[in-house]
Amino acid sequence: MRRAAVIATLSALALALPAIAETWTAYTTPTDKGIQWSYDSDYSYRDAASGRVVVMTAVGKVGATPRMGPSAPGASDGVGFVYALDCKAKNLIPMGGYSPKKPLEVAGDWRSAAPKKADGADDAALMRQVCAGAASLPTK
Repeated sequence: MRRAAVIATLSALALALPAIAETWTAYTTPTDKGIQWSYDSDYSYRDAASGRVVVMTAVGKVGATPRMGPSAPGASDGVGFVYALDCKAKNLIPMGGYSPKKPLEVAGDWRSAAPKKADGADDAALMRQVCAGAASLPTK
């Protein structure tokens, strides 16, 4: 009987994990049309070679299902970008982007690309939100 309970618990956990595999955290306020940018905090990490924080962003509509994409880079429910942030210098390097028509492609030479200043309200909000918790991110 205990074995059946353990198997049932593990099966339920296995089914629940894909649903919580992504944690989208909003970093902008919704527009008047309900559009909002978020980042995937489960994907975020500190790049060991550059020291930059790598983050995947997505745009979504509040109240829509699915609310935020992608369920996988290039899936039909997502549009967004991947950035490498320098929290001290307040700049970022665009690493790649994705849409339903274009799967995610990260440039192999992104570490040598010239960073751009994080300008505009959306960039500033992303830097503020992600960099606040950067110390606790895993290094890869």
